[in-house]
Amino acid sequence: MVVAGAGQGGLQAAESLRLEGWEGEIILFGEERIAPYYRPPLSKEALLEPLDLSSIVLRGPEALVDKGIDFRPNTRVTAVDRAKREVTLANGTRQPYEGLVIATGGVNRRLPVPNGDHPDIVSIRGVDDAHKFAVSLAEAETVVVVGAGFVGMEIAACCRLNDKVVTVVERESRVLARAVSPLISDTYARLHRERGVHLALESTVAEVIVAGGKVKGVKLTDGRVIEADLIVAGIGLVPADELGRGCGLPCDHGIIVDRCSRTIDPHIVAIGDCTATAHEPGMPLHRLESVQNALEQAKSGAAALMGREKPFLLAPWFWSDQYEIKLQMVGTSLDHDRVVTRGDIEGYKFSAFYFKGEQFLGTASLNRVADHMASRKILDRGLTLTPEQAADETLNINSIVKAAEAAEKALANA
Repeated sequence: MVVAGAGQGGLQAAESLRLEGWEGEIILFGEERIAPYYRPPLSKEALLEPLDLSSIVLRGPEALVDKGIDFRPNTRVTAVDRAKREVTLANGTRQPYEGLVIATGGVNRRLPVPNGDHPDIVSIRGVDDAHKFAVSLAEAETVVVVGAGFVGMEIAACCRLNDKVVTVVERESRVLARAVSPLISDTYARLHRERGVHLALESTVAEVIVAGGKVKGVKLTDGRVIEADLIVAGIGLVPADELGRGCGLPCDHGIIVDRCSRTIDPHIVAIGDCTATAHEPGMPLHRLESVQNALEQAKSGAAALMGREKPFLLAPWFWSDQYEIKLQMVGTSLDHDRVVTRGDIEGYKFSAFYFKGEQFLGTASLNRVADHMASRKILDRGLTLTPEQAADETLNINSIVKAAEAAEKALANA
């Protein structure tokens, strides 16, 4: 079995193949120089202090050997020959496979403007990017972050915690616009403004200003100039689906897979940020860029290569740490027509429950871990939460889960 990509999803796929009973060779190819590691801290706490690689490495070389996984760092898979069932490496070597997992992730978008590819511009994806950012931040006084998605806002928070002057430039009319409801957007805009971040919303960068070989700021399309010693691009990623495209797998903003991570080739699965999922025939393709998605797809994909059906059906969840506020989301807020809140919105300790009619869609919780965990269980188990129950502060919504568990136990004992 060959796994192309040694991120968290690739590692999970390799380990899941062992758990599914694969007794043959497993080769894990990774483009980076270090063993598989945990990426989320790179845009969060790892930016606040010197990065200790040992704190984020998931499995050291010895642990991988113990699991029978042949890890090969600094090795990129460049092509797939489906007819011969072999991959080509960057050095020209060919490696046969019986089953292949494509876990190549994505690459950060570059600023599509003049000087947008200047080497001083930071875009965080891996440990080398985080190190470059730390060095640049130590020398900077003013920072422009382009993009008000989760990565951009997490980086803005880190910069303010380092007492830098920070401006976030975002083309949309609100922060986190593509991921959260207006209520959560407004809450985070208020939080960042209270902490001193300048938000330039409905604004677009026209040019990166360079003088003497160094970046000096950005010019916006409306003519405004924002000076900066450091520019950070946080405008999303492009799925690294070249292996799929190159060997004829259907791709549409990612390699198209089903809910078991299968491609059209029974010997190839794909997982994580390089994929787009068709849950059912005729349904729109869905992309999830999250650790949970990569891990669950890895488990499904490993099972599929072993001839088993283990679809990824859990409700999607995600989190973000900004300042002392932890946002945890589960389910979706898309298409909601009603929001029910409980808790203290002004104090940044509340949950927003989303409904479409009477159907519970998902929850966004700020510093309310219990609400998040209960919502995950309700969605995963297909239980009912009504708007009236969500609005009732006297009701512990986890009691809904406990009641269902008690009923199941009583039925099993009957």
